[in-house]
Amino acid sequence: MERYKVTSGTSVDLSQWDPRDTGDFDGGKKDGQKEVGKLNKELEELQEMLYAEHKHKVLIVLQGMDTAGKDGVIRRVFEGVNPQGVKVASFKVPTAEELSRDYLWRIHKMVPGKGEIVIFNRSHYEDVLVVRVHGMVSPELCRRRYREIVDFERMLADNGTLILKFYLNISLEEQKERLQARLDDPQKIWKFNPGDLGERKLWPDYMQAYEEAIEATSTGFAPWYIIPSDRKWYRDLVIATLLVKSLKDFKMSFPPPEENLDGIVIE
Repeated sequence: MERYKVTSGTSVDLSQWDPRDTGDFDGGKKDGQKEVGKLNKELEELQEMLYAEHKHKVLIVLQGMDTAGKDGVIRRVFEGVNPQGVKVASFKVPTAEELSRDYLWRIHKMVPGKGEIVIFNRSHYEDVLVVRVHGMVSPELCRRRYREIVDFERMLADNGTLILKFYLNISLEEQKERLQARLDDPQKIWKFNPGDLGERKLWPDYMQAYEEAIEATSTGFAPWYIIPSDRKWYRDLVIATLLVKSLKDFKMSFPPPEENLDGIVIE
């Protein structure tokens, strides 16, 4: 799965990353979903150990175009995981209070503490993506923000936070099918936003903005992964695999009791 990692200092051309790729996986959809289920069980155990050990912090950043599957990843990859140690933070249009401060203020408040996994469903990268595409900030300001974001993430990493950033890479054609499916499904039509059609017309501009942001901010301590996401099951498989491997690398263990409990009998 390391094939999807963007090495620091390399250029990014999203047109060269196949959103329908399934890597070296030999099976199909059902096989992939079965593997995700197995990984989910492992993740449950690892998350419990992470929470109990209370040493490490994990930040997961999910970015992608509309319908890329950010909500789907959260539902499927973290299904059954104890919500006590996993939090989801979504960042919408900034409030008046947030706008009166620097753009990272609202982000810093939501980063994980020890023993926690925090998932950013959209993130601080909105401040170099949407605003860039819509001409609300200059390219020069974006480049300054790239440097600030790298410094911010370096500070988090230096203080014990594992950072995994996933760009959910879908094709324009796949987005069309998913938007139409929302319109056609009475139980999903509430998710359809007519404004998404306007954003869809800006696809080339968004691709350029993502390429520049990923190039500038993929580092050894906070790497970007470009995840093939046209096939939902494979998207989930890649992210679950990378997350489980990263947690195993902590080499965690459950902490011993605070005192000797031998001989205690509950009556």
